[in-house]
Amino acid sequence: MSWTVAPEPHDSPVAAALWRAYYTEVSDRWYLLHEGRRTDPGELEREIAARPGGDLAPPKGLLLVARYAGEPAGSAGIRLLDDATAELTRVFLHAGVRGRGGAALLVRAAEDAARARGATRMVLDTRGDLVEARALYARLGYTETEPHNTDPYAEHWFAKGLG
Repeated sequence: MSWTVAPEPHDSPVAAALWRAYYTEVSDRWYLLHEGRRTDPGELEREIAARPGGDLAPPKGLLLVARYAGEPAGSAGIRLLDDATAELTRVFLHAGVRGRGGAALLVRAAEDAARARGATRMVLDTRGDLVEARALYARLGYTETEPHNTDPYAEHWFAKGLG
């Protein structure tokens, strides 16, 4: 089986399905940890609709979709924060394909896309309970840094030079 990674319109059915899967997983994980329940379905729908991904549209953004054996398996997005800084976001793989190298492939493709847009630095944020994500970023050379945003759910911020 093999991986491919390619740009995808942020508003395509594939992008929407991956966004729903990503948001459902991270939201449910937070609520189960903090409140012992899954995300309220109405809240889930509102939050998914409130973040349609327009910031991942060219020229200042890009959504990448990974396919495993031809099937959509994950995503990663970038958005330019300024001329030199890109932000990595929406890094996600379906559970069934994790551990097969897709996450590193997606992040590296996002780094290449950011470099192609002139970025010399990539930043990202994540939560404390997303320990797998934090381990991935550290393994790929990201180091913890000071906050670059005020996202209420962000607990860890990372950066990496793209030189």
